[in-house]
Amino acid sequence: MLLQPRPPSPLQEIRDDRFEPYGVRLLLKRDDLIHTTTPWDTELLGPVDLYPPGNKWRKLAPNLRAALDGGHDGLVTFGGAYSNHLRATAAAGRLLGLGTTGIVRGDELAGRPLNDSLARCAADGMRLHFVPRSQYRRKAEPQELARLVEAAGAGGAYVVPEGGSNALALLGCAELGRELRGAADVVAVACGTGGTLAGLAAGLAPGQRALGVPVLAGGFLAAEIRSLQAAAFGGPAGDWSLAEGFDHGGYARVPAPLEAFAADFEDRHGLPVERIYVAKLLWALAELTASGAVARGSALAAVITGQPSSR
Repeated sequence: MLLQPRPPSPLQEIRDDRFEPYGVRLLLKRDDLIHTTTPWDTELLGPVDLYPPGNKWRKLAPNLRAALDGGHDGLVTFGGAYSNHLRATAAAGRLLGLGTTGIVRGDELAGRPLNDSLARCAADGMRLHFVPRSQYRRKAEPQELARLVEAAGAGGAYVVPEGGSNALALLGCAELGRELRGAADVVAVACGTGGTLAGLAAGLAPGQRALGVPVLAGGFLAAEIRSLQAAAFGGPAGDWSLAEGFDHGGYARVPAPLEAFAADFEDRHGLPVERIYVAKLLWALAELTASGAVARGSALAAVITGQPSSR
């Protein structure tokens, strides 16, 4: 059953015995269907089949407008070997006729065959520049950022930060919250860099709560989200919290129990479950519901941010 189908993605209620016995309604905000429900942002990109679908487009669109308005002929951004953000940026560059450069964490990858995600980036025309992890970690330092961009041959390109998370991106993600006003008590999303959660929380109505499930260990996201909201909104915005401890060993780690959970969810509901973000989100929500952390009688919305990369 679809509830309040507003562009760019529908809201779908499902019945699942990991939630119903606890009096919790589970809703799926299907941002993974952005490419099928509407030619999203047709003013900017035209009526095209976007790849990959998902929340990355919400964060990218304001930055793409800024790049075009600023007269830039290229984009440069950052990510790991399995970055959905790199794939989205490469696809956007192809659609808009902008050159793209991806600065990839891990120079040891340079001599290896490209995985599916990086191969898709290359197929969309992205130049891949692999850098040592120690140098990558310093990319937020202005001088190091300039050196990285110059070494990648991307001088003059518009710089999009890792994960697409900056003040402009939060304005795009706030629309996600506005689409969910009145639809759920708690809205949950998996977090990498925290930009989607930071914007989502700002767009929700008073009385609604945003919940983030980090897919990386480290406990660094709370400070990052506060910093992003200060840059975008001038200070804290919305009611949000983080549910730590569901990273399953780290980014891109999919141990056997998580794989089995995702496969079971797919079988039950006919929904393709992306493993790096969405599977960890759904696992966390099932655990939190069973533990009583989600109040009985709540409507719980899970943002399905993307599809498996091999679709």
